[in-house]
Amino acid sequence: MQVSKRFLALLEQQLAQFTDRPDLLALVVYVAVPEPGGQPSLVAIGHWPQSLALSERTGQDRTVPAETGRRWLALRDDTMLLGALRVDADRWPWPNSLSERLEATARCLTEALRLDLEQQRLGRELSDRDDQLRLLLHQLRNPLAALRTFGQLLRRRLDGDARNLPLVDSLLGEQRQISRYVEAIDHLTEAPALISSERSNPPLLLPAGLSQGESESLEQILRPLLERAAATANLQGRSWNAPNDLPSWHGDASALGEIVANLLENAFRYSRSGGAIGLHCQAGEQLELSIWDSGPLIPSEEREQIFAKGVRGSNGAALPGSGLGLALARDLARELGGNLELVVPASRLDPELPEAGNAFVLRLPLPNAS
Repeated sequence: MQVSKRFLALLEQQLAQFTDRPDLLALVVYVAVPEPGGQPSLVAIGHWPQSLALSERTGQDRTVPAETGRRWLALRDDTMLLGALRVDADRWPWPNSLSERLEATARCLTEALRLDLEQQRLGRELSDRDDQLRLLLHQLRNPLAALRTFGQLLRRRLDGDARNLPLVDSLLGEQRQISRYVEAIDHLTEAPALISSERSNPPLLLPAGLSQGESESLEQILRPLLERAAATANLQGRSWNAPNDLPSWHGDASALGEIVANLLENAFRYSRSGGAIGLHCQAGEQLELSIWDSGPLIPSEEREQIFAKGVRGSNGAALPGSGLGLALARDLARELGGNLELVVPASRLDPELPEAGNAFVLRLPLPNAS
């Protein structure tokens, strides 16, 4: 359990007020850390005097005779033990003046520690909500891009149709407006949080509302994504290569759909303009889906870094993006029991694929695999 620098500053100030008490030998403050067995352990976080040895700070010393006034004051929030104040004095019982001051210090540290831990909890909740909001905004761009693509194709087919063209123009205008709202919300999330906390980055997983775990066939999951990819390729004037047949596979429709959608979006956004893109699919001991492009090759020093949260490759640095897509896709793949990796060049997967292309390979266990 970590405590903030502000709490440590208050702790030092509280302990320093006892320099006028020659009958005190040492003061040590501990914080309770939960253990797997359920019983908390005490970890020292502050002490007085500053010359106190490390072994004394951990409570393992034997320098204070048993007959002296070593006592413990619990730092407790209702029934929850937050920590303890260890007092080493040269006598017991303590004088009333010392006892009152120590009890007041214990109450002050208890309240400060309670507030500090509560602030950290709120900070974690705010961080989680901010991450989920960023993920939702990131994922919202995919269907918005598809709406724009289908709308532009429809407008091209209706060229000269004075009756229906205004309707298509209105739809495209609404799509642009929604995109502006999305960008505005995205800018709001860039504001610094009022409450922060130090923590390791958790996996990027979809919010519960988007991750229902519904099982569908591979064909059901990929059909709308392949149609979207074909439309995008048509609009961009590039070749799209879809598999003729898909293996028999059932799995988490939401997670697999999000993974493939992100990989396709990246391929169309960051690959060479006009270059071919495709999906390579095979099933042996596991399901293997590969989204490949025709280049440019991702630099070797970036091939693992781009899977980290917020990291973007140099090939797409000038293009809009958040650096969340690949991190989300890999985390979802691992949640499904598989993995996502980059294979360069794409021809390593199949000699017919481009020698100068990238391939993001998703490998998932088969439903009947142990």
